[in-house]
Amino acid sequence: MKRLQDMEVDNKTVIVRCDFNVPIKDNQIIDDYKIVKSLDTIKYLLDRNCKIVLLSHLGKVKTEEDKNNNSLEIVARRLKTLLNTNVIFSRVIRNEALNQKIKTLQPKSIILLENTRFMDVPNKQESNCDDDLSKYFASLGDIFVMDAFGSSHRRHASTYGITKYIPSCIGLLVQNEIDNINKYVINAEHPFTIVMGGAKIDDKLELMVELLPKCDYMLLTGGLANTCLKVLGFNVGNSICSKDDAVLAVVKEMLVTYRDKITLPYDVIVTNTYSDNYIDQKNVDEIDSNEEIKDIGGTTLSNYAKVINQSKTIFVNGTAGVYEDNRFANGTKELLRIISLSPADVVVGGGDAASAARTLGYSNSFKFISTGGGATLDYIINHKMAIEDNDVEVL
Repeated sequence: MKRLQDMEVDNKTVIVRCDFNVPIKDNQIIDDYKIVKSLDTIKYLLDRNCKIVLLSHLGKVKTEEDKNNNSLEIVARRLKTLLNTNVIFSRVIRNEALNQKIKTLQPKSIILLENTRFMDVPNKQESNCDDDLSKYFASLGDIFVMDAFGSSHRRHASTYGITKYIPSCIGLLVQNEIDNINKYVINAEHPFTIVMGGAKIDDKLELMVELLPKCDYMLLTGGLANTCLKVLGFNVGNSICSKDDAVLAVVKEMLVTYRDKITLPYDVIVTNTYSDNYIDQKNVDEIDSNEEIKDIGGTTLSNYAKVINQSKTIFVNGTAGVYEDNRFANGTKELLRIISLSPADVVVGGGDAASAARTLGYSNSFKFISTGGGATLDYIINHKMAIEDNDVEVL
């Protein structure tokens, strides 16, 4: 896939697929990180006298009612503030009036179309990569720029199908993501440590299998660690863990093969089913059947710190516990603090890990924080984005 710098974009109408899927609460954007990261590509195009058509999705849209809470109009307002220039918002995604409006735009104009997933109601045209919708999106401009790394693993009409019908490239945000993941994860300098958490090991097992041969240490927390402890015969009570026999078999083999690389919690913070006020710190061999692991304990943090402090590269994916609940946030807070003070180059994977890093004040403490969640993991596993399967020359 070509890069934006390789394309002749001056004075062209350029379609940019962004990732404006930001968290919104009480009609307020509570984290505009993805919007801010999109600005470099937009400014690059403004400097080259382009007309810019922006596409993005927001949230999950499965019914007409879902549209009420997932409009991109609030994003258009934030863009206008960040860019200090007018941003036109189109509540319409597809009609002749919109086509004519785009054709008559002045150079350096920006128009953001409504949530592409509105086209999923009722026939999932966007998510199913409807060919007619892909052609329509392509008809809106001269060049397509894929700059939504967070959606780069999805074969949707606005991310994948469109590239069949228009000269296409990747934007500056996507380039930055790929460059950093390649350098600090896929080709990491050793000792290379992976700090990995999350609720479901089923979702990350393929990534773990991909990365274990390449890393020196893998420090596990959350549901991933719980499942490993269960496989090793520990009682994890009511804690989140996999019940899939096929998954458990792979985990067992993984724990044997990489026993010198994988490190598990020694102590944890637990609650129980009998009292909302019960919180205790226990060693992992002391957990009762009615208890649930919510965070890692102090000894675990000390053990993990020894590994972290001798690492040259660290990849963080997931949180140590239920950090959104302040009672169980200490593990995540302390782990990020320890990592921030280490001499290592640190890359934080998207999703919960990136959100926690920004929320807890570490936005500028690490080498790179990815905007992707599943896309980051998918790229690490496959070493390419979905759109690269569609990398054909368009005449």
